[in-house]
Amino acid sequence: MAKKGEHRIKVGLVCTVCKNRNYVTTRNKINTLEKLVFDKFCKHCKKITQHKENDKLK
Repeated sequence: MAKKGEHRIKVGLVCTVCKNRNYVTTRNKINTLEKLVFDKFCKHCKKITQHKENDKLK
């Protein structure tokens, strides 16, 4: 039986305005091939901005 979370990777979400990494989340690398994009609150900009997936974390 496969280990739970075997295909999930950690990714950082970066604000497109100020380029700060504000959030860390996971995604399934097999089912989700494109990069994640969310509308999230940026504490540095103090408004809701788009956050895009940046890189894999360890």
